[in-house]
Amino acid sequence: MNAPPSPPRPPVAKREPKTLTQLGRTRVDDYAWMKDDNWQQVLRDPKALRADIREHLEAENAYTRAMLAGTESLQAALFAEMKGRIKEDDSSVPAPDGPFDYYVRYDAGAEHPVHARRPRGGAGGEQVLLDEEAAARGKAYYHVGAAHHSPDHGLYGWAVDEQGSEYYTLRFRDLATGEDLAHVVESAYGDFAFSPCSKWIFWIWRDENARPAKVFRRPARGGEDVLVYEEPDEGMFLGVGVTADDSHLAIHVGNQETTETWLIPASDPTAAPVCVESRQEGVKYDIDHWSDRWVIRTNADGAVDFKLCVSTAEVPARATWSDWIAHEPGRYITGFLTYAGHLVRAERVNACDRIVVTARDGEAHAIAFDEEAYALHLEGGFEYDTTTMRFVYQSPTTPRQWFDYDMRSRERVLRKTQEIPSGHDPSRYVARRLYAKAEDGAEVPITVLMLKDTPLDGSAPLLVYGYGSYGHAMDPSFSIRNLSLVDRGWIWAVAHIRGGSDKGWGWFLDGRKEKKVNTFTDFIACAEHLVAQGYGTRGRVAAYGGSAGGMLMGAVANMAPDLWGAIIAAVPFVDVLNTMSDTTLPLTPPEWPEWGNPLEDEAAHDRIAGYSPYDQVSAKPYPPILATGGLSDPRVTYWEPAKWVARLRANTTGEAPILLKINMEAGHAGASGRFDFLKEIALDYAFAIWALEKGWETR
Repeated sequence: MNAPPSPPRPPVAKREPKTLTQLGRTRVDDYAWMKDDNWQQVLRDPKALRADIREHLEAENAYTRAMLAGTESLQAALFAEMKGRIKEDDSSVPAPDGPFDYYVRYDAGAEHPVHARRPRGGAGGEQVLLDEEAAARGKAYYHVGAAHHSPDHGLYGWAVDEQGSEYYTLRFRDLATGEDLAHVVESAYGDFAFSPCSKWIFWIWRDENARPAKVFRRPARGGEDVLVYEEPDEGMFLGVGVTADDSHLAIHVGNQETTETWLIPASDPTAAPVCVESRQEGVKYDIDHWSDRWVIRTNADGAVDFKLCVSTAEVPARATWSDWIAHEPGRYITGFLTYAGHLVRAERVNACDRIVVTARDGEAHAIAFDEEAYALHLEGGFEYDTTTMRFVYQSPTTPRQWFDYDMRSRERVLRKTQEIPSGHDPSRYVARRLYAKAEDGAEVPITVLMLKDTPLDGSAPLLVYGYGSYGHAMDPSFSIRNLSLVDRGWIWAVAHIRGGSDKGWGWFLDGRKEKKVNTFTDFIACAEHLVAQGYGTRGRVAAYGGSAGGMLMGAVANMAPDLWGAIIAAVPFVDVLNTMSDTTLPLTPPEWPEWGNPLEDEAAHDRIAGYSPYDQVSAKPYPPILATGGLSDPRVTYWEPAKWVARLRANTTGEAPILLKINMEAGHAGASGRFDFLKEIALDYAFAIWALEKGWETR
């Protein structure tokens, strides 16, 4: 009888101890060599990666393929199911603008969309503005960021990234001739703006460290660049845009806790920008012009969950603001849109959304729905002088629905329902809202999706998803992906933990800097509450998160390893102390308001060192872990998951596998095609199933 094949052996990363001393504290990093000194060039050209690093990453990928070889048919089935829920020849609801309706559509089988327009109302043929599928042919990665038509409908511009590095090239097409203009913009950020007169483009330059640093103006049909604005603080992000009424161009400056806006009158687009209100640490504001007044959303004056102010000044400095929609604790005003006769604001209360419409005379009414957990999203259009606005409704059981809403008559017209070609019966499922008690008594919402007949006796496999950073809320949305686990009897739960804004901006503030540990303990509390209520069993819970949610995965792996039966950490931000101490990296200075500055602040250094997943790895039996990354990712660099996996393997006292998968042709968002991306999700889900079934023991 032949002996069974021996299991694959994981790569053993070499150790090259590097001693780092910071603020009188010393640490040793055995795997610092995985960071290529020439990483900036690697972002632009992955072939530049140092040979020994490439060899190690390829060995890791080969090991993961070998370990998960038995799941290949499962991955294929999961992918086919998810793909089957996508309408392959889908099209967006057309957005009217003057004489045209603009939309994007997919051809059957295409990974990338076609951007197009047709005469308003549909009486006429289609004009293709950009065929992404054709442009992406033969390229391993192709992603379009912003794409805009000029206000006079004569030009179409788009920002394209062909590496995943988020260095974009801006290209422009003459819509009368169909010819591409000779001028292109290199090293750009992913967005740009046309001036309302259509004569100029305003764009953002990324420096050699991939940071947005300068705003330039260029003639829309080609010409010399003129510097409009240069940001002196490397910790700030930049944005450009136009007010809803086309009266001004705006330059947005900000980070997680402080913002500033500069204005340029549309009547004089070559004028120097004027600052609205100089930045003040901890004060955020954003503005829009509503015909005869400015509307300002701000947290000034202690308005933690934001308020709306108005100003009739030419330049609406803070001294001219007067309160309009007062601050209410727990009612988080997340944003607003202005139209000629109405203002629409979006609010969130206790992880539930609503929309409030206010007429110019002050009369207001709310739009809300009755499901226990749902998400509402305002979809801004091109036209200002209209009574119609568009919003999207969805819930964990209800596919997306696009509504056109007449703000005057309050008539609601369903324009589109997300079609699920393979079929979807919402009555088979149930979505619930639960609350877990955190260590300090806070009530943490949990959204649960499962089949109606799923037993609550602990026998069902449970997956808990979380993020909990930057104030990003986890909307209770519909997902064609999650159903592939739920239909297999899994329970899918989203933990609305602190660090997100699910219960308001104060919920975010209670999960950052010195309170960051709340994010991790909230997540553990949610999982333990679900187990206590029969939704799962300790040791058979899969935890899932990406980016900063990957840091969450690393932290909870260290804090409660016996709770999890699988951990999936997608592009995980796990080497927090080293990254926040490296000022050459794109996001380090802008991230200090979120985590603290360990280069100058001893308390911040010690706090980060106390939870940084990479630094807190120690001898214990870790659960099965899958970490993924992208070679050209400028946000969470490839070496973070690679170093973390190496240290985990060197320290774990258990037998559970620890796997690494690096996409050698993509960045932070993974594969760029709509179907290729699903293959990456299918791998994640197959790993979760395999891990809870302890598939490595049955090879």
